[in-house]
Amino acid sequence: MKHQVARIHPADNVLVALVDLPVGTEVPWEGGYVTTAEAIPAKHKLAPLGLSPGEPVTMYGVLVGKAKEAIRPGGRLTTANMQHATNSYDEHGHQRAAWQAPDVSAWQDRTFLGYHRADGRVGTANYWLVIPLVFCENRNIQVLKDALITDLGYERRKNYQPETRKLLSLLQAGKSVGEILSADLAAGEDVAQSSRPFPNVDGIRFLSHEGGCGGIRQDAQTLCGLLAGYITHPNVAGATVLSLGCQNAQASMLQEEIAKRDPNFSKPLYILDQQKLGTEENLISTALRQTFAGLMIANQARREPAPLKALNIGLECGGSDGFSGISANPALGHVSDMLVALGGSVILAEFPELCGVEQELVDRSVEPAVAERFSSLMKAYGDSAVAVGSGFDMNPSPGNIRDGLITDAMKSAGAARKGGSSPVVAVLDYPEPVTKPGLNLLCTPGNDVESTTAEVGSGANIVLFTTGLGTPTGNPIAPVIKVASNTALAKRMPDIIDVNTGTVIDGEETIEQAGERILDYVIRVASGEEVAAVRHDQTDFIPWKRGVSL
Repeated sequence: MKHQVARIHPADNVLVALVDLPVGTEVPWEGGYVTTAEAIPAKHKLAPLGLSPGEPVTMYGVLVGKAKEAIRPGGRLTTANMQHATNSYDEHGHQRAAWQAPDVSAWQDRTFLGYHRADGRVGTANYWLVIPLVFCENRNIQVLKDALITDLGYERRKNYQPETRKLLSLLQAGKSVGEILSADLAAGEDVAQSSRPFPNVDGIRFLSHEGGCGGIRQDAQTLCGLLAGYITHPNVAGATVLSLGCQNAQASMLQEEIAKRDPNFSKPLYILDQQKLGTEENLISTALRQTFAGLMIANQARREPAPLKALNIGLECGGSDGFSGISANPALGHVSDMLVALGGSVILAEFPELCGVEQELVDRSVEPAVAERFSSLMKAYGDSAVAVGSGFDMNPSPGNIRDGLITDAMKSAGAARKGGSSPVVAVLDYPEPVTKPGLNLLCTPGNDVESTTAEVGSGANIVLFTTGLGTPTGNPIAPVIKVASNTALAKRMPDIIDVNTGTVIDGEETIEQAGERILDYVIRVASGEEVAAVRHDQTDFIPWKRGVSL
């Protein structure tokens, strides 16, 4: 049964409206009822007993802000009457009770069909990469894409040319602007896909970017680390790399980063230097021959059963709303705990969206060195934001605020629930790889594409991505499963949503039931079932540039 409001934690002094609450609505509070003093839109928060200026606002059992002015009983929390606030934390941590892992006996013998690689990891897909070491090669990357994608059967785009032709015919018939605007155009047509000569290769991915030169040397090293993470990724069969020759991100640097991640690297890797090869024709012809040969090798791979502990799940959110923290994110948290209990790995990133829950994560760290590294990275990141005139408190987007996430601490407290309750086994700085099973924290921005790009570079072979407002974001090599926090979104944007957890808000399903349903879907995707982002050829790739340009 659907409820009017939710109190997330017993210590909370605010309620979340699950439906639109008109002024004068009676809602339950501590065995009685309180009356809304104003209209409270769904996803927004109300103060049942009111708040005095400076009084703490608690959600999820943690401080998420303070009242800037008096808020009457039953009043709505807004950016006008509430401000960001968090508690300080002790980086040395506090003793916590032993983690109670969920019962995963029903999942213990489940498997997925994946690609087993020489380094022992298992891929959920099988891609060939074409990568520029520097932005100067982006045009040549596009030339290769034009030459390969369509004829090899990997074209996935929707063709809207028929609509343009219809509009041209209307123009030629003398139709007015008004008639053009009201014209009924048929839906776009899918481009006819030629048969694939390499049926076991899921696609060729082209990782264009704006880095590799012009910045500080550390940026070049970091970019090479990220690209090495993609080349050594279990979802990748091999790669073609284009280098201009004179850039900061040298081929030798990339090879060093590959060796750090896989000392026995044995995938086919072709590195071409344009300044050595000379003409464009020589470069492109050589790249085509080598890429085609690599595809022949990649096509020899076959899917075979693998245990669920071979899964490495990236946890992500974007376009979050006031329901994300009480439906989609905790459902992912249950998935995370189940996977950790099964021996798998999960990655929780977006450090600006862990602001205010640092103490919980410190206390969950398996050893002091892990807690201290988390604290060090958080403080350094926060200080760098302040140094350029910003701060974590400026993280919420206009869309977040419009849909009920008033402060960064409020957003963070909900976002952190994606990580479940298991111990933190490692803290990684971008773009370090995951090497330990369990919950890993990865330092990334809150920007969802930069963060997703980083999680996959660190080894995530599937990404679970929650959204309350809707976003088409995908990744070049890892399936990105889009999880809606509310049923209205799932119905409004069914072409980009894979899973709906609005069932939790609607009272149709528990968080645990939603989590188990998601894990079952993850297994199907890991075995080759396509997600919406793959169908739409959504392959967003944005490296995180941390330094200045020189």
